[in-house]
Amino acid sequence: MARGEHSPACARRWREQAASRQWTHWQTAQAIHGCCGVSLLKAHRLARGWSARQSVQELEELCEHQNLGEARASIDLLNAWENNRARPRPQTIDLLARLYRANAVRLGLAGDYCEDGGGAKVVVVSGGEGRSPYQAEERERSEDDIERRALFHQALLGSRSVMTGRLLAEVERTRQDLDRTLAISTVSEEQLDRLDEQVMRYRREYISSAPVPMLYRLMLELSDVRTLSLTRQPAMAQRRLLNATVMLALLSADALMKLGDTRQAHAWYGTARNASDDMGDVRLRALVRAQQAMLPYYYGDLAETVRLAREARMLAGSAPSSPAALGAAAEARALARMGEHKAARVALAEAERIFARMPPEGHDHLAFRFSERRLQFYRIGTLIELGEDVDWKPGPTSPSEPYAIDPVLILLDQAAHLVRDGKVDDACHLAEKALLQVPPEHRTSIVLNRARALLSEVPQTRHRVAAVRRLNDLVIGAAPVS
Repeated sequence: MARGEHSPACARRWREQAASRQWTHWQTAQAIHGCCGVSLLKAHRLARGWSARQSVQELEELCEHQNLGEARASIDLLNAWENNRARPRPQTIDLLARLYRANAVRLGLAGDYCEDGGGAKVVVVSGGEGRSPYQAEERERSEDDIERRALFHQALLGSRSVMTGRLLAEVERTRQDLDRTLAISTVSEEQLDRLDEQVMRYRREYISSAPVPMLYRLMLELSDVRTLSLTRQPAMAQRRLLNATVMLALLSADALMKLGDTRQAHAWYGTARNASDDMGDVRLRALVRAQQAMLPYYYGDLAETVRLAREARMLAGSAPSSPAALGAAAEARALARMGEHKAARVALAEAERIFARMPPEGHDHLAFRFSERRLQFYRIGTLIELGEDVDWKPGPTSPSEPYAIDPVLILLDQAAHLVRDGKVDDACHLAEKALLQVPPEHRTSIVLNRARALLSEVPQTRHRVAAVRRLNDLVIGAAPVS
């Protein structure tokens, strides 16, 4: 397994998914190539579940049965071809195409290299003129981007609420392409006024938008950002471009967190960190850490939440700001759940003190803006974890007040504490009420996992209680958007 590749288990999961959804070998290979960081040639082998030895044996048997001559291949040669350390001869490419029932383009072997009259390297593409390796690579990237954008456009137009494996693989490929672009670009800034406006619009709409279609739209926007990043821009313009990259990557990470895809969420937070670190803006770096702190909070690593929250506060410095307030509030909530009540109260008081000193920013309904409403959610969540009686009921939503997932999660926290106090009926009634107010397109893993965790705490002797059965049936029937 080459460096950076996923383990064979990842490809095995794609094969299982492909079998259940009746994908072709080519569709399976595309998903593995996009997700697992392997070459197209290797993806074709993994799509069939073959080892390198088995693939060589299959090639030898093919040549023997079809009288194609001797297959000049070995495990070492196949590994070199798959990891781009060597290139098979044209005759071998034809044999591999027969073996995998794919043309050279789909094997990633469509071009070959030769010397021109002046000794320069050119790429000879079947049916086309010679191009430099750089030109060929850029053309291939352009074609990939066009195909990827068309895929997300098609998904949006179809109003699809469930992400397919192919779409998930393209989400991962978009992030990998962006990371590569950040690595080779000129760490400055780029952006037009339109991009700034688009990012602000996404931050406004994200709060009330379902995560799946929003993720598709973000991928389309990030494709544009990546195209702009390929060209060196003036320093101020490049700075705005990196800022947009951070915001769009954070929105993507948060959407994936809601969908329960923790691996991709972690990776997208990493991309946001790379961009913010390149930009050098300490407040933006603090914002990324503060937002990332909620991923381990919701998925079980409270110590990591505290670490990231404290790192965010350290980067934010003494000036009152959204990242500083969010960092303190996130730390308070995690410490309270860990049972460190005194430290949690200190952190919560610090969050309230920072917020009181923050200058008015407007746009309360804006992603990553630490508003009074958001402070209230963190305060109530912390007090619930501290075991205090909180008489709180979320107000009704209205067209002027966008839907948010936070009130539902707080109600489920309240219900979990009622279970621990032995009030099973009350807990299940409250949890049922919380789930019923979640629109289907927002019924993601982050919500249903909390409800399942609550049910797991119900004593075995109470499982036949009507309220428990009703809640369990609701959870089973509420298929998550994922």
